[in-house]
Amino acid sequence: TKLQVAHTKLSHSRAFIVRAYLLQTHEMLFDAMTQAFRVLGGVPRRGIFDNMKTAVDRIGSGKARQVNARFAAMASHYLFEPEFCNPASGWEKGQVEKNVQDARRRLWQPLPSFPDLGALNAWLEEQCIAQWGQITHGGLPGSVADVHAGEVASLMALGRPFDGFVEQTKRVSPTCLVHFERNRYSVPASFANRPVSLRIYPERIVLVAEGQILCEHARIIERSHHQPGRTVYDWRHYLAVIQRKPGALRNGAPFVDLPEAFRRLQGHLLKHPGGDREMVEILALVLHHDEQAVLSAVELALEAGVPTKTHVLNLLHRLVDGKASQVETINAPQALVLRQEPKANVARYDTLRGKDVRHAS
Repeated sequence: TKLQVAHTKLSHSRAFIVRAYLLQTHEMLFDAMTQAFRVLGGVPRRGIFDNMKTAVDRIGSGKARQVNARFAAMASHYLFEPEFCNPASGWEKGQVEKNVQDARRRLWQPLPSFPDLGALNAWLEEQCIAQWGQITHGGLPGSVADVHAGEVASLMALGRPFDGFVEQTKRVSPTCLVHFERNRYSVPASFANRPVSLRIYPERIVLVAEGQILCEHARIIERSHHQPGRTVYDWRHYLAVIQRKPGALRNGAPFVDLPEAFRRLQGHLLKHPGGDREMVEILALVLHHDEQAVLSAVELALEAGVPTKTHVLNLLHRLVDGKASQVETINAPQALVLRQEPKANVARYDTLRGKDVRHAS
């Protein structure tokens, strides 16, 4: 997998950190800086940067730069002064250029293999910190780790991390989807055909509207443009729709990946008339109760062999109230014994016609 690697290095102690990303975009840069400050133990007062497009919108004459607004916001948040090298002047940041060459030998040979990006970055962080103690500083006595231990006191405190997202305005489609990077992500049905704010992070996207977070999805980054985009559904976003149209539950795409317990219960209920509406009412319970509690009630109902809505509701109420789901067996008393045999006498009803009787009862 082709990766974009961010290199950050302190000029005095020469402590460095390397972090890999799939793209070289604004949100990746902001995350790289935040993680670098965390590992290095603080924020330097001055930072030297290349003229990357994620930081500089336009290069002017000399040192004049039109800095990107979000990059300037990050610099203001961490209170460091950014400086940019002259174009094609790698010697102005020679320590980082040297670190790129050294990292190829120290970290990327032989080429490591990991299941995901998170595992790779965790390994890179461990390797960088371990190498601080193995590399001799050269200009000062001791290793890089020894000099860095004395430099930490001169760094500014990290404080609250910068919320490094990139924001875009999107309109939700009639099918409750938002399009981003050839992929589609579901949004609660109440916001269909309405504008929402899309906040883009390196590993997730967050949808915001009316001052509140609507939902969050894991971000999909696909490099191949030969395959169609993917659609990410959250079946909870479509509960308001199936309450009006229960039949959509049978073949609706958002409900293909229901939890296994719900799928099994659905198989039982849809065999009976009105089962689709009962299934919708059970799914709607997650709007008012903890989803794990609802799933536990459904699993208990399936184990008991009584997959009905009434039994699921009974079990859910017992779980919520903290009562035992298993009811103790009641020893019923002996059958009643008839001691006085009734007589077939219809003449007694004539007494109701008398004046002495005030009430028929």
